[in-house]
Amino acid sequence: MHIEIITTHNEALKESGFGSLKACTNVLNAIQRMGLSVKLNVCTTKQCLNDVVKRKPDLVMLAVKYIPVTNGDDLWLPEYFSMNGINFTGSSREVLKFDSNKVLAKTHLKNKGIKTADYFIAIPGQYKNESELPISFPLFLKPLDAANGNGIDDLSFVTSFTGYVNKVESLYRTFNQPILVEEYLDGREFTVAIINTGNEKLIVSAVEVIPPTSTHGLRILGAQTKIDDSEQLIEIVDKEVSRRVTTLAIDAFSSLGVRDFGRIDIISNSLGDYFFMEANLVPGMTYGSSYFPQACDIANEFDYDKVIELLLAGGLARVSSTVPPQTHPETDDTLLAAL
Repeated sequence: MHIEIITTHNEALKESGFGSLKACTNVLNAIQRMGLSVKLNVCTTKQCLNDVVKRKPDLVMLAVKYIPVTNGDDLWLPEYFSMNGINFTGSSREVLKFDSNKVLAKTHLKNKGIKTADYFIAIPGQYKNESELPISFPLFLKPLDAANGNGIDDLSFVTSFTGYVNKVESLYRTFNQPILVEEYLDGREFTVAIINTGNEKLIVSAVEVIPPTSTHGLRILGAQTKIDDSEQLIEIVDKEVSRRVTTLAIDAFSSLGVRDFGRIDIISNSLGDYFFMEANLVPGMTYGSSYFPQACDIANEFDYDKVIELLLAGGLARVSSTVPPQTHPETDDTLLAAL
């Protein structure tokens, strides 16, 4: 059994992924402790991917969604390895678009009857005054497809048209893309790690995320908070809250068509309603700090090595399966391990 991990120089990428080379090395070491043959590839060209295909690994573990190419189209890894008949972890390119584009995911789930915060898309100068805005203040602004809290800070919370205009212009200058504007939800935040081990059962690890209070009295999960690692992940003690968060996360996971694993973020309002926030389908895997392994530890007492073993389970099950690696069998039964 031979496994290859694929990543790229992704420290500066705005997209989600396992993380820096340190995170990928954490994963490599865990797989080695399982007694499996494994190689880590830092790929920047198609030739590197071609070389992986020639070695015909039993499974490639995708630590990023794609490899950016200067003056060319991005090389989407699920699509590339599927076309070459190589078994890979995670979801298809079409599903991973729900990770890259927050609005695409929200629209898809809203059409499925799953609650998500009201939103609209904006560019500088699109709306001339407060009365033209599709949603009333307070609002929350963030980049359309950025991950890891990029572009999010205290100024993302806006209560005036001037604040709205300034933040839209600032984000547009930085990210050069339309801005996602959402109704501000003033409740609790949760993150849910979900693993499909390939045996038609889901392992679910739901926890609450508590950001630190900023100098402006806000609790916002922005980029600086994540860099400082100053937020807390805690167990959800209330069984009814846990049930509602878990159920919503599973509904989102299934409705998006996620394969193998993913992390679903959820937020509530002060009335106790729960809403899908976003999906992270190549979640961070840095030992000791990333939400996914932390959630698995807090909710189910899985250590880091156990989490990596479970992440591989679906892909390894396909090695001896007659199901082609690019297909995505539906999950019929689920194990709510968090309940």
